[in-house]
Amino acid sequence: MTEDSPAPKAPLDDHLLKAQLVRKIEALLKERGLKQVQAAKLFGVKQPDISKLLHGDFRQFSLERLMRFLVALGQDVEIVVKPHHESAKSATLSIA
Repeated sequence: MTEDSPAPKAPLDDHLLKAQLVRKIEALLKERGLKQVQAAKLFGVKQPDISKLLHGDFRQFSLERLMRFLVALGQDVEIVVKPHHESAKSATLSIA
C-alpha cells in the first residue's frame, strides 16, 4: 500500500453501514405501510429478497444497491467527504 492509496475497508465497517441503510429502509417501509410484495416491485427484486433483507440477511446487496432502494423510496442520498477531526481517534464512515 502506498501513501496515496487508502487503507483497506474492514468487512465489519461495510456490514455496519449496510445494517444502518437497511434500518432506514425498514423504517420507511413501515412508515408508508408498504408490504414486502409492494417493496419488491418498487425495488425491482423478488419478495423473498425483501424478506431476507428485513431479517438481517443483506450480504447479497451492495451499499450502492441499498442506496438505490432509498432513492426509490423518495429519499435523497448524499455522500459527504470532509476533513478528519484530529480529536477523534480515526476517520469514520457513518450514516445520519
